[in-house]
Amino acid sequence: MATAKEEKQFEKERAKALKERAKAYKAAKKAGTLDERVISPEHTAYLRRKAILSKVWPIFRFMILFGLCFVILYPLIYMFSTAFRPNVQMTDPSVIWLPKSLTLSNMIDVWETMDFGATLWNTLKLNIVCSLLSVVVCALTGYGLARFNFKGKGICFAIVIMQIIVPPQITVIPLYLQWAFFKGFGLVSLLHNLGVTEIFGKTIMQTEGGGSWYVSLINVDIVMYAPAIFANGIKSGLFIFIFRQFFRGLPIELEDAAYLDGCGPFKTFIRIMVPNASSSFLTVFLFAIVWYWNDFYVSSTFFTNNHTVALQLQKLSTTLDQQLFNGAQVGTRKKIVWLEAGCLLSIAPILVMYVFLQKYFTEGLARSGLTGM
Repeated sequence: MATAKEEKQFEKERAKALKERAKAYKAAKKAGTLDERVISPEHTAYLRRKAILSKVWPIFRFMILFGLCFVILYPLIYMFSTAFRPNVQMTDPSVIWLPKSLTLSNMIDVWETMDFGATLWNTLKLNIVCSLLSVVVCALTGYGLARFNFKGKGICFAIVIMQIIVPPQITVIPLYLQWAFFKGFGLVSLLHNLGVTEIFGKTIMQTEGGGSWYVSLINVDIVMYAPAIFANGIKSGLFIFIFRQFFRGLPIELEDAAYLDGCGPFKTFIRIMVPNASSSFLTVFLFAIVWYWNDFYVSSTFFTNNHTVALQLQKLSTTLDQQLFNGAQVGTRKKIVWLEAGCLLSIAPILVMYVFLQKYFTEGLARSGLTGM
């Protein structure tokens, strides 16, 4: 394979040869000794245009990519520029991108305001458990939809598609009522009759008029774990679809060979399918981590006192007014350095994870089945 230096030298020699051929054509035509083997002016012009285009296109492509990258990275660049800048420099017209001095006080103030240590631990606990449950359950579901024929398979797949296209705002009220007045199809009443008074630390209560017994599971982690267990967590429909597409692309001979060796369906899935689907497992796990990490809509619906990074970031402005400015309502411009520091703290774990796993993440996207629709 030619190096860049060799390609550049080849282009120079070709351009020089074209000029010499054009001169020879003009001289032969003037002298009346034109030879058909000499290159024509039209061909010369075509080759010249092609040579110019080959030099201009890389520059044009670089400008397009640079512009797109700047648009995408501008918020991140501004975040880094502002988060470590003293607040007084926000009103200094001589400071645009590079601050005159750097400070860590903004990060320290936001760390204490968000109680970031406990918040990060609580978020990781909720995030990783839900992500692992989603990966396992969605993989089994996707494998079943891809490899087995059973009655109602089309309806089940239609439900999966509905999970993808139906926004969570439509189903949030029924889900909230389900968890706020959880009866468990009579299970709560049965436990009460057996003498149980609390479930997950919540007291069993009775509906008005002496009706059935229920328990409110709001602010209990089970409201996030249970949907993930039953393949109804955040973006579970998309995860099932990814696994289904990947498993459909694997040769069926792998399963036939496993069945001949005495493996059942579940053992075949564990011993044969899971190792071959490692890229899809990694892709789905990273997707789940990111979506659970950034979620505040579902979390704010089912939790009122649960501290997660997304919820803390959502109410950071109000918290800063209360703790940093003694209850005074301060404009966004005056506290922008602390807001940007909070955003940087919130995305830092995801950025670190992406830096170390981006190679495998990109490979997983290419092999996960998203391109095989």
